[in-house]
Amino acid sequence: MERPASPLAERMRPQRLEDVVGQEHLTGADAVLKNMMDRGKIPSMILWGPPGIGKTTLAKVISNELKVPFFTLSAVSSGVKDVRKVIATAQKMDNVILFIDEIHRFNKSQQDALLGAVEDGTITLIGATTENPSFEVNSALLSRCQVYVLKTLKEEKLLGLVHAALHADQWLSSLDIELKETTAFLQLSNGDARKILNLLELVVETLYSEKAEKKGQIVITDKEVMAIAQQQVAVYDKGGEQHYDVVSAFIKSIRGSDPNAAVYWLARMIEGGEDVKFIARRMLILASEDIGNANPTALVLASNTFQSVNVIGYPESRIILSQCATYLASSPKSNASYMAINQAQRVVKKTGNLAVPLHLRNAPTSLMKKQGYGKEYQYAHDYEQNFAYQEYLPEEISNTAFYSPGDNPRENKLRNYLKNLWKDKYGY
Repeated sequence: MERPASPLAERMRPQRLEDVVGQEHLTGADAVLKNMMDRGKIPSMILWGPPGIGKTTLAKVISNELKVPFFTLSAVSSGVKDVRKVIATAQKMDNVILFIDEIHRFNKSQQDALLGAVEDGTITLIGATTENPSFEVNSALLSRCQVYVLKTLKEEKLLGLVHAALHADQWLSSLDIELKETTAFLQLSNGDARKILNLLELVVETLYSEKAEKKGQIVITDKEVMAIAQQQVAVYDKGGEQHYDVVSAFIKSIRGSDPNAAVYWLARMIEGGEDVKFIARRMLILASEDIGNANPTALVLASNTFQSVNVIGYPESRIILSQCATYLASSPKSNASYMAINQAQRVVKKTGNLAVPLHLRNAPTSLMKKQGYGKEYQYAHDYEQNFAYQEYLPEEISNTAFYSPGDNPRENKLRNYLKNLWKDKYGY
């Protein structure tokens, strides 16, 4: 039989909540969505998670099981006019679900157009996003929605989908297929169910065409998968499905102090139609995580870049992004601040809520003063060099060093300054 026109991932899309894979924390027995579905009523919500893990599927399943009208818009191609058109239609109906894919790409005015209809229940909004909604969904809309985090699919779940497709899909089950190796599928899919299923179909279709005359068994090996994927799978997907590999190369090039590679990967993202805010936000994080106090100006420039591209947009924002990327790549690097907070959090988790030393406590009442709150605190500005040698950590972790300045000109100056103040206390 001929291969169906619709992609394998679409043919395998679950129709019932119990068939949704990998999101049992939301869909399993006594889980929040399952309980709401049993009651027949759901709130407006934002589904947050990486690509291909079931956000769209979950929205469609909810609509199917509740038996309510389902409208869908893509934030990439829809605007305020499209939103208002759906709302006008919904006002003539009951219990309408509006699903907006990539809702993080809606600007403020587009999101504001949803507020009234969400507030009065004209529509039940389900938004899907790969980005942190705290940054990308305005507070007014976010306050009217519940946020549910979807998890990346584990390897056993992905392989379960592959084996299910080989047996359940009408076309695949009609072929003689031996799945000999699966490592390449797992590596290339990167936790994305849609990607692994469509890659499976691509591999089978390619091998089937090659072996059509022989009518032999289709044997799938890692070597075959890698060869076919390298020939035919897109390097960058404008829809955002494969952008993580490219942005990873971009960030690692900046971290590796290679402005040439950084601007190349930046160009790849620009040509792929990547969201400028996504690129700018990644550089903002990197400026602190990988450069930090080695060059504090990097964070200032990255912050200004983020603000600027929000105002300007394509195509001019590419110039600002390039300036920032090349500057960050050319800056000295230090992850000392990043390592410091990681170490401090590990200690906090291990030691719990240690008591604040009495001399550091606030004493707003006379009773607190009598109990010794704030007693013997030394106000730094009353001392030479605006420094008083005293303990600021809880007694149980006294002398613990969390921040170790990096080996670069700026942080070496910080190291010498701190060593002059604290002597051998923190090992500077």
